Amino acid sequence: EVQLVESGGGLVQAGGALRLSCAASGFTFDDYAIGWFRQAPGKEREGVACISKNDGKTYYTDSVKGRFTVSSDKAKNTVYLQMNSLKPEDTAVYYCALDQYPVCSADSMNVIRALSPNWGQGTQVTVSS
Repeated sequence: EVQLVESGGGLVQAGGALRLSCAASGFTFDDYAIGWFRQAPGKEREGVACISKNDGKTYYTDSVKGRFTVSSDKAKNTVYLQMNSLKPEDTAVYYCALDQYPVCSADSMNVIRALSPNWGQGTQVTVSS
């Protein structure tokens, strides 16, 4: 059974930084993509960033480009989301999700969001103004 555990959320002032972690376990396939998503109160869950394990290709939604960086530690099957220059509009619960199809793009993020059964429990990020 695939398990994803997020950590690293918290309260930070605008302009600050946080690093989220997503530790994946319980799977047997060699390649995959892990996407970061977020959901603010009253809003739909949106894709934020993604990284594919073996080729390291990444995807970012426009609102976080230049501020967020996704990276991975293949040996630990852990993906990180470094979030800099945080804004109050970044406040949300952040989730990671794993998909066996190792492609990161706007379209693949929509597929992961709609169909992936592999999600973490979420971690709260709050950015104060």
